[in-house]
Amino acid sequence: MADSNNDPVDPHAGPADPDNRIGLERQAADSEHAAKIAGDIPERRRPDQPAAPRMRRPARRGLVQEVGSTGHEWDGITEYDNPMPRWWLWTFYATIIWAVGYVVAYPAIPLVNRATQGLLGTDYRQEVAAEIERFDQANAAIQTRLAEVDLAAIPNDPDLLNYATNAGGAVFRTWCAQCHGSGAGGARGYPNLLDNDWLWGGTSEDIYLTLQHGIRDPQDGDTRFSQMPSFGTDGILDRARIDQAVNHVLALSSQPHDAAKAAAGAQVFADACSACHGADGSGDRAQGAPDLTDAISLYGNDRATLTRIVSEGPYGVMPAWDTRLSKAELRAVAIYVHGLGGGE
Repeated sequence: MADSNNDPVDPHAGPADPDNRIGLERQAADSEHAAKIAGDIPERRRPDQPAAPRMRRPARRGLVQEVGSTGHEWDGITEYDNPMPRWWLWTFYATIIWAVGYVVAYPAIPLVNRATQGLLGTDYRQEVAAEIERFDQANAAIQTRLAEVDLAAIPNDPDLLNYATNAGGAVFRTWCAQCHGSGAGGARGYPNLLDNDWLWGGTSEDIYLTLQHGIRDPQDGDTRFSQMPSFGTDGILDRARIDQAVNHVLALSSQPHDAAKAAAGAQVFADACSACHGADGSGDRAQGAPDLTDAISLYGNDRATLTRIVSEGPYGVMPAWDTRLSKAELRAVAIYVHGLGGGE
């Protein structure tokens, strides 16, 4: 059968078909539900015109006053125009008054050479100086004993040893730790003070003398002084003989070496090095010549470093402390270093 336009009727889309009725009803219900959801969605507010929910606060005489919004809103959070609590404001004002009073009464404003002293005339530098003077006076008696008693006798006096160890430790951490480390372990070019390998001796007297006059300090006429020649730079030895001497030094300390070059280097060592380091390479503390048999080196004991040292010659300098520290402080440091474990 055809409609008035003579178009064929699709039996699969007609509502009269029982098989299509359920699908058509579902389509109608979905359309009605979508229209309902669209009608329930409120109109989105523009960001520049937030509509804050109403908030009320109690006012004077029992009235209720609505709190306005500042116009700021983010992620549903509205900022209200609530004033700060009175107690908070009064506390803030009190801190301002206190700050102004402190500036007027105490040193506060830095000037070119000093700070304003304030009406009370407080001077913190003078207070610190007075406190230091008080401690110096309290320790004057024991410092006098420390400066006069024999260094070897200090370990037999528990009170004096305790004071010297603590005072020496403080001085060491102030003046010596920059080179020798806070734990006195040293670094490349700076001696380790914890072991028993000493260039100039490790007794209390030796350590004190080193501290007093330094090593190769040009400002001290009594400084400990020795200098290793620059065998390569000064043309004393050629490169081949330097290589032989280095292999011989490596052999003395039982390190990997070329046996043939080491054997040839024995004569080079005897001619050029034994006068300071000894025929057996054990060194000479009287002139600060290191022991070459223990594989302990101030600058490193690898082949390249030893070649550089023999060629160029090291020239480390330790400052003399005699003009910077008092005699009691120097002796305290000597006792402290001697007690670290490497003293003799």
